[in-house]
Amino acid sequence: MSHKTLRMMLLSALFAALTAVGAFIRLPAGPTSITLQFFFSALAGILLGVKWGAVSQLLYVGLGLLGLPVFSMGGGLSYLLQPSFGFLLGLIPSTAVIAALTHRSASRPRLFLGCLLGDLVLYLFGVPYMYLISHVYGGSATTWMAMWARMLVFVPGDLIKLVVLTALSPILQRRLGKYIQ
Repeated sequence: MSHKTLRMMLLSALFAALTAVGAFIRLPAGPTSITLQFFFSALAGILLGVKWGAVSQLLYVGLGLLGLPVFSMGGGLSYLLQPSFGFLLGLIPSTAVIAALTHRSASRPRLFLGCLLGDLVLYLFGVPYMYLISHVYGGSATTWMAMWARMLVFVPGDLIKLVVLTALSPILQRRLGKYIQ
């Protein structure tokens, strides 16, 4: 195994751990919480690229499903029945999209747009999953449009995260560039 591969594996594990920490920095909002999981997964994409960014989030979700309490409300296979699990699952493709659009880019508009599109991917996984679990498993009568409307509470927090990511990422890329290639 090359030194570069080992380094990227360690960095992926670090970002999986940071995403787990981000799960516990939360503000309750409706059926789920506003957390920093997306923030750290987006950073993983920006700094590690498509492959290793996605690996970091796959590792995070995998560890949680194996039973480690890394999700905001614990862990284990029963988490598959949590309405918010779709957002956790969505971290993997969201990180890959962000990485594909922003990796090694110092352009602030490109970083913002890439993270915004990654956030939309997260919602495209999370909201339908929440709707499905709420209806099939939970027997909820909430309509499809009402489910999307309930997500509006998260938009201000997401915008703040996008602005911070856009400001912070070029600095981190410059400082960590020699370690992440």
